[in-house]
Amino acid sequence: MRAITAISRTFGARCLTPIASPLTGLHRLSAQHKLAVVPEYRGFSNSTSLHKKKDKSRSSSSAAAEDRAPKDSLASGDPFDLSQLHDGISAALSSLKDDLSKLRGGGRFDIDAIESLRVQLSKANKETLRLGDLAQVIPKGGRMVTVLAAEEDHLKPIISAIISSNLSLTPQADPHNALQLNVPIPPPTKESREQAVIMAKKAMEKAVTAVRDSRGGVHKRLQDMQKKKAARPDDVRKAQEQMEKLSEKGQKDVKELFETAKKAMERA
Repeated sequence: MRAITAISRTFGARCLTPIASPLTGLHRLSAQHKLAVVPEYRGFSNSTSLHKKKDKSRSSSSAAAEDRAPKDSLASGDPFDLSQLHDGISAALSSLKDDLSKLRGGGRFDIDAIESLRVQLSKANKETLRLGDLAQVIPKGGRMVTVLAAEEDHLKPIISAIISSNLSLTPQADPHNALQLNVPIPPPTKESREQAVIMAKKAMEKAVTAVRDSRGGVHKRLQDMQKKKAARPDDVRKAQEQMEKLSEKGQKDVKELFETAKKAMERA
């Protein structure tokens, strides 16, 4: 009996232990859930958040600087980038060819020399217009050029512009067309040949100077790179050698172009 009573008391005490209700777990979960979502709820509140205002001007300038940085580094970071010299030589040769084409040589006359003359339509107004914009210049064989004016009032100013130029031309009114001028092209003389050669030599010297200026710009950039140690000394030295060779070739091409034009002028 005592054993049974002890067992009953033991199991009875255990049976009296309260059993957790399922609702209690739900309440605890709910409480935990509420605690978890409180910060999220506060994030959507209407309270004013303190944020540092961005400096738009600074950000835009920084972005612009970042955009320019790769280009600048690309242009100046490579010691073997001789594009400046290449472009300078090409521009010098192109300008020289244009200047030489305007000079009288080989018995031919470039009508662009007439078209590029400046015409003053009114004495009261000092504004000048390009002759090619006021009239049509048409070559008629090797020794004649016709000028067709758009308006009859433009004839006298056009004649004055042609006579006062250094082209040594004398325009004549056409007897059959009131808007037309006939401009005879005189054959080149010894004096005109010599003058053409002098002008061609000046054009050649201008082209040589342009090549030297382009070479000087590249040389300065290479020196700056060497001082700032932006490139290896050996690379800078090799780039300078390439620069000198390219510059010498450019000046040689300029002089050869002049010599060819000079021979044609002397034979005219």
